[in-house]
Amino acid sequence: MKLKYVVILILFIVLAGLLLAACGSGDDGESESESESESLDSNIVTIATGGASGPYNIIATTLADIYTNTYDVNSRTQTTGASAENLNLMAEEKVEMAFVMSDALSQALNGEESFSEPLEGISQIANLYPNVVQIVARADAGIETIEDLTGKRVAVGDQGSGVELNARALLEGHDISYDDLQADYLGYAEAADGLSSGRIDAAFLTSGLPNASLLELSETTDINLVTIDADNITEIAEEHPYFIDFEIPAGTYDNEEPVPTAAVPNALVVRSDFSEEDVYKLTKTFFESLDTLSNSHQAAEDISLEDAQEGLIAPLHPGAEKYFNEQ
Repeated sequence: MKLKYVVILILFIVLAGLLLAACGSGDDGESESESESESLDSNIVTIATGGASGPYNIIATTLADIYTNTYDVNSRTQTTGASAENLNLMAEEKVEMAFVMSDALSQALNGEESFSEPLEGISQIANLYPNVVQIVARADAGIETIEDLTGKRVAVGDQGSGVELNARALLEGHDISYDDLQADYLGYAEAADGLSSGRIDAAFLTSGLPNASLLELSETTDINLVTIDADNITEIAEEHPYFIDFEIPAGTYDNEEPVPTAAVPNALVVRSDFSEEDVYKLTKTFFESLDTLSNSHQAAEDISLEDAQEGLIAPLHPGAEKYFNEQ
């Protein structure tokens, strides 16, 4: 009788051991699956941005930190002269992702303006927030409208940047060429310094709202925002369809009234040779992190999943398309 109980006990111990082993195996499998889901095929994700004080760089720095923490990948930003330089860097496979303006993206894909030939290997993840053309002038310069820039000293953005490309297009749309003014190729911070010192009369600071350099400038220098008539923008958009009319809200820079101007949507682009699964994960994490990105810069508040596929310029990457199809 005692032998029978011993046998039963041994069988119980063996079965318990097998059950625990099976559970342990299942846990290991789950851990491996979770590990795979939280990693990328690529080891690095460099995001090309723009000037250090601009929304591109501020938002992208937060995004790079999120990617690093989520996927244990070397993700960082690269400060650049913005859109045109970013697109060239991507075509040269020196960066993986970039924030760019839609006008520069269109010109790059078609080999127009500062792009001598069409760039290849660039896909789009999403349409982002509008980049607002903010033309600011010293209050004592007598500049109220874009037509008043004739004969003035004007910063038009870094040479070849998205700011400079849309500044040139808007000026030409008003029959103004660089020969009609004193053009100076300055980025955000340099343009603000030039306005503060009186070295220039006006500047194009095209970015999301608000622009940090312009906010800081408005605290120390008497300035006014220069208007662009909406009807003129409609005409210009016939040749440059990425332009839309826009109003800078009252109070953005202590302006009492809304200021009519133009805007160009921003785009988030990625190298076409990035794997579908990697871009799917990067896209998913980007949209799931919008609250955090908005806390880093309020321009990101205008990014939405609903508008992400509106007005795409470059081909949508299959990984981004996979994410959107799931929504």
